[in-house]
Parts: sequence; C-alpha cells; structure tokens
Amino acid sequence: MRVWAKDPQAVLDWAFDWSNWLAVNEEITGTPVVTVDAGLTKDSQSNTTSKVTVWLSGGTLGATYRVACRITTNQGRTDERTIGIRLSDR
Repeated sequence: MRVWAKDPQAVLDWAFDWSNWLAVNEEITGTPVVTVDAGLTKDSQSNTTSKVTVWLSGGTLGATYRVACRITTNQGRTDERTIGIRLSDR
C-alpha cells in the first residue's frame, strides 16, 4: 500500500487512475465506492471513465488512514485499490 503525506489543515484531492489496468474499450461504470477510515473526511468524489478522484480533509496529526476505491467496469470486472494517508505537518 502506497502512503501519501497530508497536513491536517489541508483539503486535497487524490486520484485513483485505472487507465493502465483497464482493457481496450473497458471503462468504469456506475458510481465507484470510496471508503475512508474514521477520522479522515471524504468531502467529495468524482470520476471519469478511467479515473476516480476523492477530496479529503481533516485527520489527526501522526495518524495514518486507509482510503479504498472499488470500481466496476462495463466488462463486469470489479477491483479495489487502497492507499494510505499519513497526517504530518507540511
């Protein structure tokens, strides 16, 4: 799991880019499910046919939170990716 740094006061976007995983003519369908550990706030999310973007805020200094993104495609495949967000002064 890749871990990214975030300041507790920052409101930032993170992208889950699925374009290298998707097959030719395959795309994300429906609404992807983005889950965030308690203590970190998911402000919003959006997606294109190959990328999911989530905006995050809050969190406690020194804590690490997991953010998971699950998609379904027009070819019936489902996958999930998880990143870590570590809160630190920046």
